Amino acid sequence: MFTTTSFTANMHFCCEKLVSLSVTGEAKSCDEKLQNPENTSNKCTLGQKDCCSSDNFVNKGSDELQKVSFELDSLTFTFLKAFIYSYINLFEGLEENVVPFKNYKPPLIQKDLLVLHETFLI
Repeated sequence: MFTTTSFTANMHFCCEKLVSLSVTGEAKSCDEKLQNPENTSNKCTLGQKDCCSSDNFVNKGSDELQKVSFELDSLTFTFLKAFIYSYINLFEGLEENVVPFKNYKPPLIQKDLLVLHETFLI
């Protein structure tokens, strides 16, 4: 995404530390009056004006894009149709209460075989 998009990043450094970063506009510069009291080093003091610096990073996008061609011959198209037709039912939901023997009716008993053979469980 960043290869085709141009953008600029503005950075503000104070005492060699990044204080502000902005991609949409100018980076906010630090206020030398509100300098951090933790800074006891001799590198950056209130009297020095050279302790702060601003830097810009520019990324220029590329206008030379390669077009991707997508050609579909008849054999590939036929395979694609068959593949979709075969696997489309895998993603459809089934009914919640599927009872395979719902309409099953047992055969009619003409003679009671247990009485006929005189076999009784005791």
